[in-house]
Amino acid sequence: MLEGKATVEDTDMPAKMQLQATLAASRALDRFDILDCRSITAALQEFDTIHGPGWQCVVGCSFGCYFTHSKGRFIYFKFELLRFLVFKGMANEQPLPC
Repeated sequence: MLEGKATVEDTDMPAKMQLQATLAASRALDRFDILDCRSITAALQEFDTIHGPGWQCVVGCSFGCYFTHSKGRFIYFKFELLRFLVFKGMANEQPLPC
């Protein structure tokens, strides 16, 4: 496992949900090799069970993205060099009026 605490770089999640995300990542890193990003990502899908469907997770050392997320449902954090992006998409929500 990567030693140390997660460093949250950006979020709009409530503190309890942030803790759930970082703990889920920590548990996944205990179970899987650091290079097995697919298994780590799949392990973080527990958010679908806890907080409803529609959660997305990206794990890696270097990636870029552009996405739209539900308000209060986004976190970007790291454990040393490994980055985690967890967010809930807006697919099932009503679009905002222009």
